[in-house]
Amino acid sequence: MFKNLFTSSAADPADLDFETFAKAVATGDVTVVDVREPHEFDAGHIRDAVNLPLSRFDPRDLPAGSKPVVIHCQAGGRSRKALNQAQAAGRHDLKHYPGGMAQWRMNGGDVTA
Repeated sequence: MFKNLFTSSAADPADLDFETFAKAVATGDVTVVDVREPHEFDAGHIRDAVNLPLSRFDPRDLPAGSKPVVIHCQAGGRSRKALNQAQAAGRHDLKHYPGGMAQWRMNGGDVTA
């Protein structure tokens, strides 16, 4: 269903808008990686997200599999750094949700603790 997830008209082709990201999360078509710190993650995160805090981020820990991986944080800065690190390490199969948890919550995205 999300075969076009890796094609984008955004200024940065790695970036996903809220609607595209929300649909992919709702259908389980992506693996969500949250690079916020554990205390932030524990206070609320996207269901089934994997927590890989930027403070100890290693691109080798990113999930591999059939689903696209989308990295996000609170507002886009840390996830952009993680994406850049992962791309420098050779991972080019990743997407970025720059709106982060701030935009996710603002748009009524489901949050679990």
